[in-house]
Amino acid sequence: MSTDGNRVRCFGTDMVGYEQQLVTYGSVGSQLSKILTRNCDLLINVPVLKDHDGAGITAALKNMYGVIHNPNKYHPDGCNPYVADVNMLPEVRTKTRLHICDATTACYEGGPGFKPEYSWKYNGLIVSEDPVALDYTGWQMIERKRAEKKLKTLEAEKRAPQYIATAADAQHRLGTDDPKRIAVVEV
Repeated sequence: MSTDGNRVRCFGTDMVGYEQQLVTYGSVGSQLSKILTRNCDLLINVPVLKDHDGAGITAALKNMYGVIHNPNKYHPDGCNPYVADVNMLPEVRTKTRLHICDATTACYEGGPGFKPEYSWKYNGLIVSEDPVALDYTGWQMIERKRAEKKLKTLEAEKRAPQYIATAADAQHRLGTDDPKRIAVVEV
């Protein structure tokens, strides 16, 4: 591990801790990682696309639970509205610039932990400046794989990722979940 500012740095929040000050938005009150508050001018979010037993899926938006000290507190009700509210915290909202979702090996069931029997090689990345559009696109990819495997939809299992619509609503405006406004370009 190196924390020397003149070299590539690699360290985790467990080494530097969280800010003492509680930041709030909506239903969320958390302390932020000092890595985000003191070491980052901007943030490139790099989540992994996977099923989530409570939230439905986890991708760009839910990945921000990694910068707060108390993510365990924000899992009831499919993580809704908590995921959207975490993304509205000022340091998260102003510093996050790009989302690069690792979908090389994605999980369609049994997540968020890795289960090889419920994973597939998509061999791709989902890249967007809009975390809501990225999550909506990832959700649709997972639903297509679930249909192929003859599994119920996340909606039928009562775990559709409702936080995606909340993140797009008039109060949050973190991006769009309207498929007519999302351009998916496959290369």
